[in-house]
Amino acid sequence: MQDVTNLRFWRVMAEFGGPDVYFTEYFRVTDTSILYPEILSSITENPTGRPVVAQIIGNDVPHLARIARELQKHPVAAVDLNLGCPAPVVYRKCAGGGLLRNPQLVDRILGTLRDAIAIPFTVKTRIGFDDPAVFEELLPIFAKHSIDLLTVHARTVKEMYRSEVHYDYIARAASAMPCPVLANGNIHSAAHAAEILKLTGAAGLMIGRGAIRNPWIFHQIRQYQAGEAVFLPAGQDVLAYIRQLYAAITDDDAPQFSRVQRIKKHLNFLGAGVDPEGRFLHRMRRCNDEASLWSVCGEFLDHDKPMPLEPFSLRETPSAS
Repeated sequence: MQDVTNLRFWRVMAEFGGPDVYFTEYFRVTDTSILYPEILSSITENPTGRPVVAQIIGNDVPHLARIARELQKHPVAAVDLNLGCPAPVVYRKCAGGGLLRNPQLVDRILGTLRDAIAIPFTVKTRIGFDDPAVFEELLPIFAKHSIDLLTVHARTVKEMYRSEVHYDYIARAASAMPCPVLANGNIHSAAHAAEILKLTGAAGLMIGRGAIRNPWIFHQIRQYQAGEAVFLPAGQDVLAYIRQLYAAITDDDAPQFSRVQRIKKHLNFLGAGVDPEGRFLHRMRRCNDEASLWSVCGEFLDHDKPMPLEPFSLRETPSAS
């Protein structure tokens, strides 16, 4: 997730167990693009001990190939093409999820990148731009170019993150594709992760927002799969995580207002699992200094009660739609 899951965030995730593989923020590719140093540092300074996949986004075919070749000079496990970003500033430029409106261009890009990438080549996609019917056209294109891994976020671009996730489309991909498929979208607990793997037949999961809200989620999934008791953090554990995150992602010499605004971007994800009425989110978003921020965090989290950290709107696990 752009401007969130960066090197600083990875350092924190690694201390909580972390995923098996990390994906970088995307390298935006145009005719003047370079390997942006702040994103490249996630690769060259990777502190996690786990493989890193470099993510690229754009529609300029020769320059996508150029950047892919440059990335292979660095210690990356794979190069990933982003066909899923739903941000209007991205899709209006026919990049990310915007490319799903043009399967012929997707076909051309994949063919060029497959020729340029000697290491594993992966793709993350949504199921369409505004109509999931195109997914049936996209799957043979993905298969044609022998990609090594497909991640499916089972919403259209226009659905953003608002709708239920259409997990049946992930199941279709898992049965149709010759490569492994990862399920993505609203994975919010270890039990839910197991249900989605069973429901879709996916080989694994990609988790974004859920990991920001709950850094223990990868460890919890491993415990659940091993038949072990699943660790549930107490409120004080969550409060300690926020303090650790605050120290990691903000600069000591930055203005206090800027530091507080920075952490609020992450707390917007975490807050969905704090209280059902959304009072934490409402009050946190109005904090502009450290004193008020820590006062609100302490009021809601300085306790020893277990916190599942699942969004209250998702406590009922959805099934295929």
